[in-house]
Amino acid sequence: MRKLFLLFALLASSISFSQELNCTVNVIAQQTGNENDIIFKTLEKQLTEFVNNTKWTNNSFEAHERINCGMVINVRENNNDAFSASIQVSSSRPIFNSTYSSPIYNYNDKDFNFQYLEFQNLVFNESQFESNLVSVLAFHVYMILGMDADSFELNGGSDYFKQAQTIANYSQQLSGQGWKLEDGLQSRFALIDNIMSPSYKSIRTAVYMYHREGLDIMNDNQKDGKTKIISVFDELKKVHSVRPNSFLMRVFFDAKADEILDILNGGPKVNVADAKDILNKIAPMYSQKWRNIKY
Repeated sequence: MRKLFLLFALLASSISFSQELNCTVNVIAQQTGNENDIIFKTLEKQLTEFVNNTKWTNNSFEAHERINCGMVINVRENNNDAFSASIQVSSSRPIFNSTYSSPIYNYNDKDFNFQYLEFQNLVFNESQFESNLVSVLAFHVYMILGMDADSFELNGGSDYFKQAQTIANYSQQLSGQGWKLEDGLQSRFALIDNIMSPSYKSIRTAVYMYHREGLDIMNDNQKDGKTKIISVFDELKKVHSVRPNSFLMRVFFDAKADEILDILNGGPKVNVADAKDILNKIAPMYSQKWRNIKY
């Protein structure tokens, strides 16, 4: 009986503390001229453990359900405990009944300045500022969680986006870039402000339609899946008509442009001429790619 109890306790513990992310963190420090300094390896190891071992939600994730993602931190300068860097964050989402993973979040955060002492304790507080290092990583973790959840359920990522907004709000107290309105149209503030705005709700609808109603059915019916993905561009037109050339649209296509090109050029033939025209209007930054769409 005691052994049975211990087995149950271990199983319960493994469920209760299962984490959400399978994240690769790389710290690149070539621009500092001192890339072999041990502090960069220590930072990389600590951040990897922080992102992957922190319990970010109240949900239970099996090992195979963890979200695959990556963070590449490019350190430009460091002076004692002060670091100036950028961080490229990406994540992908498995497609039903296939071995393919679809890119879903791809964001280059250029304003990542932080303080770090080797082996310092990294703790996330959902309602209180701890450090800019923790805030930036936690913000992007919740963006990853929100985008992933939106792709499985319509507006399923709302709670995660609310937490990202909370982090942005309480991080405005410091002088670091990226958290305030005046920090520009491509800042973390702008990103979460757009996501939470009703003006951009069609982008979140498009994320769901694209993945759940498009990609997830392509293994069973490629033509229907491809047709649904093309219909997503009409949904995105609604945003473009209100907010042309918006940053959030750019974030969507930064993740999806290559994949869209492959989908439109591959598989069963459907009418893609109209889709090409729409893409050139709503995502002109990728017009060179759209020129390669064949029909």
